[in-house]
Amino acid sequence: MGKVLLGRYVPGDSIVHRMDPRAKLILSFFFIVIIFLANNWQSYVLLFALTIGSILAARVNFAFFIKGVRPLIWLILFTVLLQIFFSSGGTVFWRWGPFNLSYYGLINGAYVFCRFVLIIFMSTLLTLTTAPLAIADALEKLMMPLKKIKVPVYEISLMLSIALRFVPTLMDETAKIMNAQRSRGVNFGEGSIMQQIKAVVPLLVPLFVSSFNRAEDLATAMEARGYRGGEGRTKYRVHYWQTGDTAGCAVFVIVLIILLFLRHW
Repeated sequence: MGKVLLGRYVPGDSIVHRMDPRAKLILSFFFIVIIFLANNWQSYVLLFALTIGSILAARVNFAFFIKGVRPLIWLILFTVLLQIFFSSGGTVFWRWGPFNLSYYGLINGAYVFCRFVLIIFMSTLLTLTTAPLAIADALEKLMMPLKKIKVPVYEISLMLSIALRFVPTLMDETAKIMNAQRSRGVNFGEGSIMQQIKAVVPLLVPLFVSSFNRAEDLATAMEARGYRGGEGRTKYRVHYWQTGDTAGCAVFVIVLIILLFLRHW
């Protein structure tokens, strides 16, 4: 079972670690948007250069990013195959019924693969270099204008922080239960689809019981500490926008300008 890296934070003192969480969150969403502006190989080379440069600046082991792709590899391959065999245009190399293998299909498949990898790499970089609570605080700050229209901003950020915090915990709990089931002779990933589904069922009951127990413990702890919502609460860690955050935004804007130029080149 592949390790899911969502919510796993790797402490460090790199340039990326020291950036304001709001800047990293904004730049991550900005990067995902500009990926869809890329329409030729030069554009994707530029985006990969930016991504690899960000990873090197973060000084995080590249193996983490490979592990981030691994759990989604089947979804990526399925999407790529759909693009390859159902896209038409250019030279057709092979055709059978509704399926066809064409030049544009291969190009589109390669572009879709690159988009998936870039999005996963940048999202993984965000979670590896930013603590879950910092991401929740940044989201709360960015959504603060929505409070004027009665959106429960603090509650949304609280749910996000709890989810990010407990995803790795639940994945570790799942791995422990799977190991316990394997010691009893259960084989995961073998046999027919129905047999695999039956093998997963024994995981669900203890996992749900563990999740409810953790949720109850968390609720009891919050109540014991006098939690009454976000109104009037102060922050233990206050983040400030610095020169490095402005420089990071400037780099991404420059990349956008170059990308627009390459798009029409």
